[in-house]
Amino acid sequence: MTRTALSLRLFALYLGANGLILLLVPNLLLALLGLASTEEPWIRVLGIIVFNLALYYHAGADGVAFQRITVVTRVIVLVGFSGLVLAGLAPSLLILFGLVDFSGAIWTALAMRRDRAVSQNASP
Repeated sequence: MTRTALSLRLFALYLGANGLILLLVPNLLLALLGLASTEEPWIRVLGIIVFNLALYYHAGADGVAFQRITVVTRVIVLVGFSGLVLAGLAPSLLILFGLVDFSGAIWTALAMRRDRAVSQNASP
């Protein structure tokens, strides 16, 4: 398994865990974020979507196009979450979740660079 695929598969585990938490005990995460608890179904719907996203990350971990776009989208998460906080629409703790995504993006980008260098050095 390449370093890049490993970074994406571990990120898939993170997403899967968050998806299951949102599906099964959403108010636990909401309380951590300082948000009001809810019985609305939408938070659990989001949990299913996040869990499915984790499956995409796992399945796509070896695809170069997928690897590249995950770097971009995870940076967008930090920018978007930060914007929500700055606009007063979300608690500042949400930025920590964005930083996890951003850190994963950096890890994946560096792993892609390393995997590419190893691949080029192995070529005759």
